[in-house]
Amino acid sequence: MHPNAQRRQEPLRPDEIPEPSNDRAVGARRSGWFADWSISAVAAGFLAVLVSLAGPLTIFYQAAQAAHLSNEMFASWVWGIAIGAAVSGILLSWVMKAPVITAWSAPGTALLIPLFPGLSIHEAVGAYITAAVLLLIIGLSGGFNRLMAHIPKGIASGMMAGILLPFGLNAFKGSSTLPLLTGGMIVSFLVYKRLFPRYCVVLLLVTGAAIAGLTGQTHFSGVRFELVTPQFIAPSWSWTSTFSLALPLVLTTLTGQYLPGMAILRSSGYDSPVRSIIVVNSLASLATALVGGITIAIAAITAAMCTGRDAHEDPAKRYIAGISNGLFYLLAGACGGSVVMLFGALPHELIVTLAGLALLGPVTVNLVHIASAPERDAAVLTFLATASGMTFLGLGSAFWGILIGVIAHRLLRADPPPVAAAPK
Repeated sequence: MHPNAQRRQEPLRPDEIPEPSNDRAVGARRSGWFADWSISAVAAGFLAVLVSLAGPLTIFYQAAQAAHLSNEMFASWVWGIAIGAAVSGILLSWVMKAPVITAWSAPGTALLIPLFPGLSIHEAVGAYITAAVLLLIIGLSGGFNRLMAHIPKGIASGMMAGILLPFGLNAFKGSSTLPLLTGGMIVSFLVYKRLFPRYCVVLLLVTGAAIAGLTGQTHFSGVRFELVTPQFIAPSWSWTSTFSLALPLVLTTLTGQYLPGMAILRSSGYDSPVRSIIVVNSLASLATALVGGITIAIAAITAAMCTGRDAHEDPAKRYIAGISNGLFYLLAGACGGSVVMLFGALPHELIVTLAGLALLGPVTVNLVHIASAPERDAAVLTFLATASGMTFLGLGSAFWGILIGVIAHRLLRADPPPVAAAPK
């Protein structure tokens, strides 16, 4: 036996994960997407859609209620954001051979709630278009690349761990309301992780749904099949909508979506060009804005579900998770009304427990990066500030965590000691 054979059989540590090279990408193209297909990658893509629809979509629904929109108009909103995320995600993942997970701007959606009904839906669509044009200009200019170059890897990992930590903690909070469901899923997770690690998440979803059904926690009686008819919304512009929605939407999308989303891709070894990602998503945002779809951007939380080993052991084949994510978004967009009703029929505890356990791997990897980073103290400060959920001046904790970490890194970085003069 070759002396290194045993070593190759051992799993790599997080810091040993190789970055995908051009040769690996070429190999993926030669083998074809069908040969690269795997149940684990498809399950990761489905789980990302599941979490997106069960979490940020509730914020979107609150915004629709604040605007006093009809169910048909809200379904059109869902159609727009789902189709936009699907098309851009499939295209980027296919071309770049990387799991580029896209979604709508969740932080931007939260901006809508206090603005409605004072802001009309037509003004909101005009602000969407303005924001998409500004993001397109930023993407073409390459300014975001220069920003990413100034953020050390340890600080980026601190931000990502801080973003993901609340989801991991929420996995255990359901034990106070539905202990049988939450406890059963946690025990099942340990069993599946030991015996069937590649299919752990999809088996956990089936187990959770089965426990919820057997304990009477599902309510499918009101679920019915409905196809969505998109509703065209004429845009209008005003200074109020530009300054109260468009400009904050650009800032929150860059700091709350692109900054952590690109950091997740980078930490997983994918050197995908951020300029192309911003440009494609901005063009998708321009198209879907006319049916009420808010800005499309790279995903942050759900991206971590598709870029790690749970999606596939081979990083070159994880792009299938991005493609399957887009395909499930297409299905969700076509049946927007039914999807909303379907997720309303599942207990909230099932979704948060599933999401928290599925993110265990990314949380672990980023904590390891924090502990081994040269800028460890600054990375820990970033982690704590981001995990705190702080908001200031309308900006979320991801932005402030990065800012605090970068400042701390600059202040704590030790200068090389002066060289003593040689004695004469």
